[in-house]
Amino acid sequence: MHPTDLQRRGLLAAALGLAGAGVACSSSPTAGHGPSFPAPPPDPADAGPPPTPEQTRALLLDLERRSFDYFWDTANPANGLVPDRWPTPSFASIAAVGFGLSAYPIGVARGWITREQALARTLTTLRFFHDAPQGPQAGGVAGHRGFFYHFLDMQTGHRFGRTELSTVDTALLLAGVLHARAFFDGPGAGEAEVRRLAEAIYGRVDWRWAQAAEGGRGAISHGWHPETGFIRWDWKGYNEAMLVYLLALGSPTHAVGADAWAAWTSTYGRSWGDDPWLPGQPYLRFPPFFGHQFTHAWVDFRGIRDDFMRSKGLDYFENSRRATLAQRAYAMANPLGWAGYGPEQWGVTACDGPADVERRYNGRMRRFISYAGRGIGEHDDGTLAPYGAGSSMPFAPDVCASALAHMHARHGTHVYGRYGFFAFNRSFTFSDVKLTHGRVVPGFGWVDNDFLGIEVGPLLLMLANARDEAVTRPLKNADWLRRGLQRAGFSGGWLG
Repeated sequence: MHPTDLQRRGLLAAALGLAGAGVACSSSPTAGHGPSFPAPPPDPADAGPPPTPEQTRALLLDLERRSFDYFWDTANPANGLVPDRWPTPSFASIAAVGFGLSAYPIGVARGWITREQALARTLTTLRFFHDAPQGPQAGGVAGHRGFFYHFLDMQTGHRFGRTELSTVDTALLLAGVLHARAFFDGPGAGEAEVRRLAEAIYGRVDWRWAQAAEGGRGAISHGWHPETGFIRWDWKGYNEAMLVYLLALGSPTHAVGADAWAAWTSTYGRSWGDDPWLPGQPYLRFPPFFGHQFTHAWVDFRGIRDDFMRSKGLDYFENSRRATLAQRAYAMANPLGWAGYGPEQWGVTACDGPADVERRYNGRMRRFISYAGRGIGEHDDGTLAPYGAGSSMPFAPDVCASALAHMHARHGTHVYGRYGFFAFNRSFTFSDVKLTHGRVVPGFGWVDNDFLGIEVGPLLLMLANARDEAVTRPLKNADWLRRGLQRAGFSGGWLG
């Protein structure tokens, strides 16, 4: 087990905390990096004919199946817990469990498993989370106040190490729980039990308690430790925690007030604006790409708007489309001169990296990092995560599919494996470094050797949504989602 795994939430929290405090992205294309670096010479590995439409379609189908298999193969059949990563031995990630619970209905829709198989796995998972011990003690429990710890022991299901009680990871878990509730709508006893368990798990989450940082009102905290209390950062936009607020506003038992959405959007003005890579198309910016994707895995924002988006004349779906096009444009400009960036190779987002070291590259000392919430304009060390491009398929299907097909056709021997794509870095070719993750492939660069559940999951769900809205469609009728959106001030489109 890599020691940096337990540091991951801290690294992301630091980045998200800055965004939550309203630190705007600089308007400078090379903010935080000084002047632009010269681009490396063309890579001969990028030569060759482009993938055909037939090859692209075949890849997308294969990638969807491999992504599903991650959850079906690696979950503990005794409790439904999904490992944070594989094949490195790992603790469970509750967010990965949420993606897994949404993976099983996709598997049924595609004919990979039967409805009965999906029901059995879902019941095992929901029974575990319904019955898992909760309490304020530091060990021997899975959660407190209805929330769950970010990481759990794969066997016992108890808190792993000193990980935090996580509001956003609980939200990602609940999204899968409630998707299962919507999917299993039949009259049988098993499907009725899914609905009963899902409602109980969701209903006991005390969202008002998590508003601790502002005296029980307004913004929701990132989380809580039994040793030290609440984390000092609150969730304030814009990032993936929109899902936290929709669940908290839609709760049938412990709903927060509209002041919570006002607190969440209170810093939007500092994140809204033109991007140097996408002039004339302003949007709410958040550098780590996943922040523009996670909530959309379960919620279709096309045509529905809150007050802020009404004032800007767009919706959150269009906002994520612009963020996607900015990612591609950034890779084309390649201001830091990394190897392999271009119109068909992009995806700067949270993922593993080679190591936390400095090495000379392209004539200058450069800093490389291990796991980080990478984003354009910050924490860009030349590492690309193909799931970043793939998780934007509903927003910009042509450019996303093209990028995935190109990376597979050119580099699939190195970066495509049992459960899909690995993160990779064409610039990191150093053989004298003790790596934190992955391996260095001679003549190619660094390649990860682990698949992460919170990378495979959004990729699977967004591929499925782009294909037939497999996840978002059934949730449009969910009472909690409609209630949460309406309490947040959304109207129009499918909300009526």
